[in-house]
Amino acid sequence: MKIGYPCINRTLDCTSNRTFRLKSYSVENLIEKVENNLDCLERILRFNIERDMLFFRISSDLVPFASHEVNDYDWGGHFRDKFKELGDLIKENDIRISMHPDQFIVLNSNKEDVYHRSVDELLYHAEVLDFLGLNNTAKIQLHVGGVYDAKEKSKKRFIDRYQDLDGAIKKRLVIENDEKSYSVKDCLEISEESGVPVLFDYFHHSLKNDGEEFCWILKKVESTWKNRDGIPMVDYSSQMMDEREGRHAESIEKKDFNKFIEISKPYDFDLMLEIKDKEKSAMKVVDLVSDDPRFIPAQI
Repeated sequence: MKIGYPCINRTLDCTSNRTFRLKSYSVENLIEKVENNLDCLERILRFNIERDMLFFRISSDLVPFASHEVNDYDWGGHFRDKFKELGDLIKENDIRISMHPDQFIVLNSNKEDVYHRSVDELLYHAEVLDFLGLNNTAKIQLHVGGVYDAKEKSKKRFIDRYQDLDGAIKKRLVIENDEKSYSVKDCLEISEESGVPVLFDYFHHSLKNDGEEFCWILKKVESTWKNRDGIPMVDYSSQMMDEREGRHAESIEKKDFNKFIEISKPYDFDLMLEIKDKEKSAMKVVDLVSDDPRFIPAQI
C-alpha cells in the first residue's frame, strides 16, 4: 500500500499546474509554464520520497493547452530530457503515478464534438505518461460520464468507444464510481463487458451505492486489475462537516480513516487521499498506517 495525494503540494512554494489564458498563447509562454511545472513536479516528488509518500497524481495542467488545436508545438521533444529525468526518479523510487482529466472529459457524451475533444485530451494524458517512460501501472482515471436519460444506452456507448480507443489510452484507462450517476455496480458491469479496470472511490460509494458489502466490493474490484495494471488504486475521503453533501473533508478524520483501513484488510491497494489539505493529511496517514504490513515506505 502506497500513500498519496493529488496534484498540489501546499507546503512548497511552487505549483506544477501553472497555466495562462488561451488568448495569451505563445510558444514562449508555453515553454515557460511547462518548464516551471516540470521543475515543481520534481520538487514535489522529492518531498514525497523523503516522507514515504509513494503515490502521486500529476496535474492535467502540466502542459497547458496540450490537446488544443492552438498548440502544435513539439513540447514532448523540447522537454524530452526533463521527462526522462523525472521518469527515472519515479522508477528508481518505485513511485505510483496517476492522472485524472477534469469533468469536461466525457467519453460517452452524446455530442460528437465533446467525445472527440475528450479522446484528444486522453491521448495527451497518455503521452505524458509515455514520455515519462512509465509502464502500464501508471493510470488515467475517468468517470463513466453522463446518463442522458438512457443509462443502459449510455453504458453501451462507453463500452463501444472504449474498445475503439488508441492502444496508448486503452492500456492506461481506468473508470471510477461517482456520487451521482454510476455506482460501483455499474462500473463492474461495464468492466465485465469491456475489460477496463475499476478504481474504487470510497467517499463516492458512501453517497451512491446499491447496498454492497465493502469487502465484496474490494474483492470484485481487485479482479478487474490484471498483473500488467499493478495493484488496484483506491480513492479515499470523507464528508466535510456542516457542508453540502459530497464536499471533501478539509483534513483527515482519524476515526473514519482507521475504520476504513481496518475493514479493508486483507486487500492490498495504493491509496489516493482526496483531502483538501493534501500532503498534510497524507503525512498523518503515513504515521497511521506505518505498522500495517501492507504499507510500503520509501527505500532511501
